[in-house]
Amino acid sequence: MEIIAYEMMYVADSTEISDIVCIPFKEEFFPDYMRIYNECFYEMRKALDIQPYNFLSEYIQIVDKIKDIFLLMNQGEIIGSVACYGNEIDDLIVNKKFQHKGYGKQLLLWGIQHIRKKSNKPIILHVAKWNNDALMLYKKVGFEIANVEKVR
Repeated sequence: MEIIAYEMMYVADSTEISDIVCIPFKEEFFPDYMRIYNECFYEMRKALDIQPYNFLSEYIQIVDKIKDIFLLMNQGEIIGSVACYGNEIDDLIVNKKFQHKGYGKQLLLWGIQHIRKKSNKPIILHVAKWNNDALMLYKKVGFEIANVEKVR
């Protein structure tokens, strides 16, 4: 099966301001993060036959990345997360029970603001063509497709 992904670049002149507060990732959150991460990507990975369908299984898989992963929490529960690696936004996830309430957009805006505090380089992200909801959100916020990539 052919898998197409888009590299997208943030092209908007100004950003809406996100009023959420994200906290740095801590190891104690890993079990819940792993569950939410896998729930968010399972359907896509299965539809595209990217195995394993539940990719995240051990803390060691992200231990080198945790300094760049940020969580949106509510009373000890993870609402969502966004990773900011240099000028790239990655692994933007929203807990299934909090989806379709605007948190994805807020996390995306937070990620843009976080990167802009450190760099004026173009902000990029990657999204599977399959993930139309994310693609529409990214376009709405100010990202445009810069490159089409054949993943497989």
